[in-house]
Amino acid sequence: MIFEILQYGFMQRALISGVAVAITCSAIGLFLVLRQQSLFADGLSHMAFGGIAIGLFTNLYPIWTALIVSILAALGITRLRESTKMPPDSAIAVLLSTGLAIGVILIGLAGGFTLDLYSFLFGSILLISIQDQETILLASAVILSILYFFYQKLIYVTFDEEQAKVSGINVSRLNYLFVILASISVIVSVRLVGVLLISSLIVIPNITAIMFGKGFKKTALISLSIAVLSVLLGVIISYIMNLAPGGTIVITSVTAYLVAMTTKYFKKKIVMWNGVARSSRTIR
Repeated sequence: MIFEILQYGFMQRALISGVAVAITCSAIGLFLVLRQQSLFADGLSHMAFGGIAIGLFTNLYPIWTALIVSILAALGITRLRESTKMPPDSAIAVLLSTGLAIGVILIGLAGGFTLDLYSFLFGSILLISIQDQETILLASAVILSILYFFYQKLIYVTFDEEQAKVSGINVSRLNYLFVILASISVIVSVRLVGVLLISSLIVIPNITAIMFGKGFKKTALISLSIAVLSVLLGVIISYIMNLAPGGTIVITSVTAYLVAMTTKYFKKKIVMWNGVARSSRTIR
């Protein structure tokens, strides 16, 4: 059954593009989670929603308008947060509210939802064209290359921003670069899971990986594995069972999180029971 599915061109494009997006989102998401900015991707996705609505309303290509709006919003909020010391959650609230407001107003002016807007909201990975796949692969390669090049500095800034400033790193410029990469990652993911579920793909594999309590590199590898596996299984299961691909991918990722959380819980219980048993034998 699976080998028959893989013979279809649209499934090959979906899986290849999905793996590229999963790796990119996992890499970007780990830094966001460690910076305690998990919901930043959610804010960017809502700004992307406003950008997509602008594109559809003005008859421009929605992905480009979403990309421009998301990048400008991310840079603006980062600048505002630095200059006013605005808390991260407040900055995210501004992004969420603004993106939704723009989208709702333009949807109302356009006369309601369209099929194109629906596909952007909930994803249409099985409809990815060859051009879409090439764009996704190119964008993913660029993002991962830049992350690799600035890897050490990003880690330094993530764990100790003040010390990074003292050591001579231009933290402000690096933060601007990072939010641009995060914005591009969000837009690249739109075709995969849709605007409403992007933050789940970025955050869930990383918080699952962090529960294993490993070092940074091992955590990154675990997160990457979970993200890729979630996409592969999600796409295949959605096709076999005729389910929405975006939602199935996220549910698969959530299932991995629940399994990891349950395993960790029972391991703690076993360790506690073993400790109690040893104490009892010692007393006797």
